[in-house]
Amino acid sequence: MTKQSINLTIDGTPLQVPAGTTVMKAAERLGIHLPRLCYHPNLSLEGACRVCVVQVKGFNHFMTACSQEVWEGMAVQTNSPEIRQARRDIVELLLDNHPKDCQTCDRDGNCELQRLAYQLGVRERLFEGKKKEFATDESSKSVIRNPSKCILCGRCVRVCAEVQGVGNLSQHGRGFETVVGPANLCNMDDSVCIQCGQCVAVCPTAAFLEQDHTERVWQALAAEKKHVVVQVAPAIRATLGEIFGLPVGTPVTGKLVTALRRLGFDEVFDTNFGADLTIMEEATEFLSRVSKGENLPLLTSCSPGWVSFLEKFYPEMIRFTSTCKSPMQMTSALIKSYYAEKKGLDPKDIAVVAIMPCVAKKFEAGRPEHTMADGTPYTDAVLTTRELGWMIKSYGIDFNVLPDGEFDRPMGISSGAADIFGATGGVMEAALRTAAVKLTGEELGPLEFSEVRGVTGIKEATIKINGMEINIAVSNGLNNAKKLLEAIKSGEKNYHLVEIMACPGGCIMGGGQPYPQVYQDPMDPDISRARAKALYGIDAQKQLRRSHENPAIAHLYAEFLGEPNGEKAHQLLHTTYQARSPRGIR
Repeated sequence: MTKQSINLTIDGTPLQVPAGTTVMKAAERLGIHLPRLCYHPNLSLEGACRVCVVQVKGFNHFMTACSQEVWEGMAVQTNSPEIRQARRDIVELLLDNHPKDCQTCDRDGNCELQRLAYQLGVRERLFEGKKKEFATDESSKSVIRNPSKCILCGRCVRVCAEVQGVGNLSQHGRGFETVVGPANLCNMDDSVCIQCGQCVAVCPTAAFLEQDHTERVWQALAAEKKHVVVQVAPAIRATLGEIFGLPVGTPVTGKLVTALRRLGFDEVFDTNFGADLTIMEEATEFLSRVSKGENLPLLTSCSPGWVSFLEKFYPEMIRFTSTCKSPMQMTSALIKSYYAEKKGLDPKDIAVVAIMPCVAKKFEAGRPEHTMADGTPYTDAVLTTRELGWMIKSYGIDFNVLPDGEFDRPMGISSGAADIFGATGGVMEAALRTAAVKLTGEELGPLEFSEVRGVTGIKEATIKINGMEINIAVSNGLNNAKKLLEAIKSGEKNYHLVEIMACPGGCIMGGGQPYPQVYQDPMDPDISRARAKALYGIDAQKQLRRSHENPAIAHLYAEFLGEPNGEKAHQLLHTTYQARSPRGIR
């Protein structure tokens, strides 16, 4: 071991760890999993919940294992009657100030507080008295805030500030009246919330949830006169299996399609088709800007959480943003125009359901820019991965034994470039695959751009294509996006193309993805890598690897849209953005 190593004992077992290691991490090296609620591997250390307490020789008080670093000669005890009782007391106090509605709670069976109570042997509620009662905030189109179920762990506050750079949430009040919410305790819809749902992803209870669209989908499926079409985002095929006990990163595309047919959808389309279309429009837009030297860098616009962040925090950068709609909105617009025309259907008789990894897609679907002339939304309902998983279980479908199905055509044909949209850097790589061909006029350009892959905070590269140097950057999460945007504004950095996704890791780690299983931490880098690997594996196995190779896309332009960035394409596939001032923060 190096000079920076620390010698200590944990439960009588000697070990060496690097200096700076916490007691919690040192214990994990011995296979000891200490209970935790406030701890999160990607956030600052809080030490708020105290359930990870341990005894250290020479001290007459407990220490928090998550925040206490080891020292030379330290002797730690992680288990004793006193420690177990202290942990039980803490959890009992949390439970006795918590609603007694586990059986009807959305997190029943997947609640960290519930799981911890079971593990620690809490079998009754010992303390009675006044309980905190706060009104539920359902003003947001994406996120529900239920402070009565909050245990004040601080995860949501830290992820919003430290990872997303938004800082919408903080603790208000003192003692029994302490509550987490936006500034001035205004409604979420009036706040600087960008609807990304990362607070939902890290919350250990049900203090934050996505707005439920399952009932509107059930109603649409039951309506005799409704033609119900579903589209599926690329990331779903790499994550849905986790809800049914499959290993993280198991591709389930075929089973997913079959499950949707069993639920009763009339057509099952692939949002990947819209992703290929997005690349055709965005690559054309990018090359046009490069040739004119105008409004560079081009900022991607596929992530609704990022778009909301842009409109609220960087409205001066809107002119650099691609006008392309997201793949979801492009697909929905085509279903209610191109598809409706081909099938002889009135668009009003079509219900479009989108399966998305992102709670912000619920907000995006409701934007007035994404409605038809009569005010009808192009996307009628958005289900998260979690919501779809529940519907499949509720219907009685045994997912793991389903045969593989195939998407319906023509909007079920896609290239591998569309699949990688779900991972951070994927939109950039997909765009470069097509842009390289358009710049060189040859189909022999590179297929893979490893420079933009991975979950590094900010990735930068200079790509040489046909003698032209293209400076690119990819931001992983919005706190890193702020750094990029500030560097662009100051002139410190000069890029041609920048990809920004709201969620760290991209759509595979979206706010609507499956909750982690036992002993998995939300936003675990290993989870992100496994899910991304699944998407890159799907891409590698496809015959079509570039968006412009998709024959269904070529046929769509020839038969219906005209040319990329043409008049009809702009009408259906492009949009506008505007500065937004939060009403409650003034």
